[in-house]
Amino acid sequence: MKKRKKNVRQRGNNSHGWGSKKKHRGAGNRGGRGRAGSGKRGDAKKPSFWKEKEKKGFVSLKKKLTTINISNLEKFNDIKLDLKKQGFDKLLGKGEPKKKYEIKVSYASQKAIKKIQSIGGKVSLLVKNKQLTKEPEE
Repeated sequence: MKKRKKNVRQRGNNSHGWGSKKKHRGAGNRGGRGRAGSGKRGDAKKPSFWKEKEKKGFVSLKKKLTTINISNLEKFNDIKLDLKKQGFDKLLGKGEPKKKYEIKVSYASQKAIKKIQSIGGKVSLLVKNKQLTKEPEE
């Protein structure tokens, strides 16, 4: 069955159901196309554009370090730990060590190194950094 076009019944009718002949002519009637006209007159439209704003600035290319605290070392059964293999980049000093750990890690905070060494453990840093390799003050 062939479908009839909706405007068939409006042939010969000047306004085609839009009232005055002037109305519904094109972009001039609707204030432009797309986001045009969203300036002074289009205040009602503006909030919908705000969320689509382009982001400014830059994206940092620095890799975020995955960290672990001393308090979380208990979940590993071993005393000799290679935290790099476990997926951690930096050891932080929150918590108290329960065992004499021997830890290999890329980075460690001063506080973490001091706590591990205070109970007789050892921290080996894989990345040599002046600030991080300084001996902790006693």
